[in-house]
Amino acid sequence: MNTSDKLAHLHALLTAEKRLAVAFSGGIDSAFLLKAAHDVLGDNCLAVTAASPLVPGDDLQDSAEFCATLGVRQITVNFDALDDPDICRNSPERCYICKKRLFTAINSAASELGFPTVAEGSNADDTADYRPGMRAVRELGVLSPLLDSELTKGEIRRISHDLGVSLWQKPSAACLASRIPYGEVITAEKLRKIADSENFLRREILGAHSPVRVRISGENSARIEVAENDANTLFSRRHEVCNALHSLGFRYVSLDLDGFRSGSMNEVLGGDLK
Repeated sequence: MNTSDKLAHLHALLTAEKRLAVAFSGGIDSAFLLKAAHDVLGDNCLAVTAASPLVPGDDLQDSAEFCATLGVRQITVNFDALDDPDICRNSPERCYICKKRLFTAINSAASELGFPTVAEGSNADDTADYRPGMRAVRELGVLSPLLDSELTKGEIRRISHDLGVSLWQKPSAACLASRIPYGEVITAEKLRKIADSENFLRREILGAHSPVRVRISGENSARIEVAENDANTLFSRRHEVCNALHSLGFRYVSLDLDGFRSGSMNEVLGGDLK
């Protein structure tokens, strides 16, 4: 299908739903899905946003501002993943466990308000990486209309730009736990250091729309991934970067020469898992 056909297919899927809740993270994919659903369903569309220590704080603010601008009703589901030892243990199945419990809570909250169906924003590019959370999504009957319409991230950004979706340039922002190697326990302190470091790099060094990941190893080491065109900027200001990350609790700071890549923590997994 070309992009126009994919968009028509998306609208057909959404039109078939009488009332739909969209799991809205504040990222570009779910923002695009929410706008498309609201355009089709109007007040029969609901945004459900999870407040969790695994979610960057800026995403919560972006989601609230976007919903207010769009004129769509938004509710927040509190999900403290750090209360769950199976999530904090951080096995390769962490994402499955977390998504299963998160979407169970979202389904319940939406259903109580008369929205029997929930949709989420995975796209066609998400099938290229190890994403056990998608298994939980399917098991719970959550819809993935962007994926089913074969829309890619690039197409979603282009369409969003054309439609004036304010978040169209926002870089992908995966769950903060994805910066911690499998087998290392997830703690509030690690998540804080990761979030504060990434916020500093975007705010003071690279710019708001630059992709960046601060991967953590143990308690003391930060490995920074940035796009190739940002590497020189980061290196030229390395003393400023190191001082900032040292003050946030990292003793060692390094730049990953392989650059930014989503899901790099999955590279250590065996073929059977991936």
